[in-house]
Amino acid sequence: MAKRRPPQRKPAPGAAKAGGQGELRIIGGDWRSRKLRFPDAGGVRPSPARTRETLFNWLNFQLAGSDCLDLFAGSGALGLEALSRGAAKATLVDHTPPLATALRDNLRLLKSENGEVVCQDVEGYLRSPNRPPFDIIFMDPPFRQGWLARLLPLIAAGPWVKPGSWVYVEHESELTGLSVPEGWQLHRQKTAGQVTYNLYRVAPEADQD
Repeated sequence: MAKRRPPQRKPAPGAAKAGGQGELRIIGGDWRSRKLRFPDAGGVRPSPARTRETLFNWLNFQLAGSDCLDLFAGSGALGLEALSRGAAKATLVDHTPPLATALRDNLRLLKSENGEVVCQDVEGYLRSPNRPPFDIIFMDPPFRQGWLARLLPLIAAGPWVKPGSWVYVEHESELTGLSVPEGWQLHRQKTAGQVTYNLYRVAPEADQD
């Protein structure tokens, strides 16, 4: 998932920009080593390769056949990586038209019919539920803007997750004591520099009794 970082942050390795464009490299699965371009819009850059590798190691046994949601998709680093590694479907949501266009173009370039791009603001999307819940949700919102406090309750309240779903969240490392919905169990967590990334599991029904 290519993400919006605070303006003062330095670009991460692998986020090379050339001619007003960024470059994303898929790191695993069927499209391993494929390089994709996306517009330099809104301060977007891919989640670092090392972070993605850690995340998809955590999800190694959950990806095959899964239905994924990539919020704040940006370049689609997480959603496209999930498709490359065996997800059955990925819905990529980003409000920036040039990025949405690039996501659709890259899905065509990859000859994938399993990705859906929604050009809409994330909060509006989550307030208009019209589909079954997802197996895996990726969320890496802009830092230091209070997005998680607003959006995590919407995800829990709507039909976005079900018992056994997985929710991946990135946030600034200085944010401590992240409040998550009742029944979400922290499965894995790691901090690298200014970023903390967390994988939660929505408790199976037997665990909620």
